[in-house]
Amino acid sequence: MNTEQNIVIYQSEEGNVNVEVKIINDDLWLSLNQIAELFGRDKSVISRHLSNIFNEKELTRDSVVAFFATTAQDGKIYQVEHFNLDAIISVGYRVNSKRGTQFRRWSSGVLRSHITKGYSINNLQLDNHKIKELQQTIELLAHTLENHDLIDNMGIEILKIIKQYSKTWDILLRYDEDRLIKPKNDQQNLFTLDYKEAKKAIEELKAELISKKEASGLFGNMKDNQLEGILLGLGQSFAEEFLYPTNIERAAHLLYFVIKDHPFSDGNKRIGCLLFLIYLHQADLQNLSPENNSLIAMALLIAESDPKQKELIIQLIMNLMSK
Repeated sequence: MNTEQNIVIYQSEEGNVNVEVKIINDDLWLSLNQIAELFGRDKSVISRHLSNIFNEKELTRDSVVAFFATTAQDGKIYQVEHFNLDAIISVGYRVNSKRGTQFRRWSSGVLRSHITKGYSINNLQLDNHKIKELQQTIELLAHTLENHDLIDNMGIEILKIIKQYSKTWDILLRYDEDRLIKPKNDQQNLFTLDYKEAKKAIEELKAELISKKEASGLFGNMKDNQLEGILLGLGQSFAEEFLYPTNIERAAHLLYFVIKDHPFSDGNKRIGCLLFLIYLHQADLQNLSPENNSLIAMALLIAESDPKQKELIIQLIMNLMSK
């Protein structure tokens, strides 16, 4: 693992908390003592909350814990256990919502700046077009965070997407060599979602949401035959070649078109997510189904994107789906 690190100082808005935060592998890390200082709680309290977080399987310990060399007051270097941003935020929800909110806002800006500067190091290796495309991706992700004031779990989810899509040098190399391509799957039986079945699923979702007072009568009202046109379009061919030749590509376009083309009076993002999951299930691509928060984050990115960025967004969705 590359453990090249930077140190940034977090200071609370009141000015009474100052913590040295490590940035390693495009993530933020604090030790147990530092988390206790950040939230103004005894170390034993923080330790208990972390144990509960892992026992309740809110987070997996191996994915959020690492040991880093730290110089102690006696001058000796020790391997000290550190916890990443996901763990820090989870503790923050349990002990101090105000400081947790402040730290989430601060960390969002720090990570975004760090990742963007990471790209700039290799500007000379990329031509202007590719640099611009990379910058568009980062700007879109940042705009989505800011426009929706996403400082909760969804903000963290979008930061995960930023890190997953951009944290390795490999992606820069693939851009440089024109090897960042749409991922393929070996699905032979191309699938098309049935319009009547999709309509029925939407009606069932609408009834459920209205019963919970989470939607109005406008939810799911179709505009002309736009949805049917989207579904038929996914199976289009030209010169005996399918326009979308794999099911993973069709799933990504289905999510994009339903959200971006607004075929419904209300609920386009929720309906797009619903049909996307139904498609993955029926096309036997359940292993590509994202977690709920990841799917919502993807939907927000689509909604915030410029139509000119369509191919970039489709590529992003497919690369994220294919892990």
